[in-house]
Amino acid sequence: MRLIKETKRWLWVLAAAAWLASCEAAPAQVVTFESETPGQPPRDFEFGLAGEGGPGRWEIIADPTAGGGKALAQLSTSMADFRFLVAMYKPVTAANVEVTTRCKPMSGQSDQACGVIVRATDASNYYIARANALEGNVRFYRVRDGQREQLASADAIKIEREQWHTLTLHARDDRFTVFFNEKPLHVTKDSTPQPRPADGRVGFWVKSDSVTYFDRLEIRKF
Repeated sequence: MRLIKETKRWLWVLAAAAWLASCEAAPAQVVTFESETPGQPPRDFEFGLAGEGGPGRWEIIADPTAGGGKALAQLSTSMADFRFLVAMYKPVTAANVEVTTRCKPMSGQSDQACGVIVRATDASNYYIARANALEGNVRFYRVRDGQREQLASADAIKIEREQWHTLTLHARDDRFTVFFNEKPLHVTKDSTPQPRPADGRVGFWVKSDSVTYFDRLEIRKF
């Protein structure tokens, strides 16, 4: 029975991925950091916190392996478990959207996470796809008033520390698809209680003491 359910799940994921690939792709807006000043937060981003442990430390750093030689890093290391940090891109508000980042988990005793968010109305309300190098999983959550509700998970995923990975969250109406390193992992229909975020900002996410680098944010509206 378990094998049948797993087979059905993968058939659904592959079918959804094929449908997404067949959709007419909108031109991507690509946000990079090569023109930003090292040691400073990037222009056009708003930073926020849900939980404890204090605000994040988001700075531009030099990284020769990053696109343009620079990356956005979250460098603070508070180990508060209930600590969700976001960097929201102010110029874009969207409902149906696909966001992709290239991210590199560097360190963290409590967490080594990198994430992307969509439909963020503020620092406490959004949808998130995140990869965790310590746990070896990629999960999809809805965050409501700062509280996470897990909606999907893919386990036993190899997520190497100090290596670049791509993470994509595709949001169309009430259906969300997550890709990791260009591989589709799960498709979720949101049935959580209303009201749900209808649209909002996109951006980056980390948890607890995750030191994580991001070198781009690709945004496609539908």
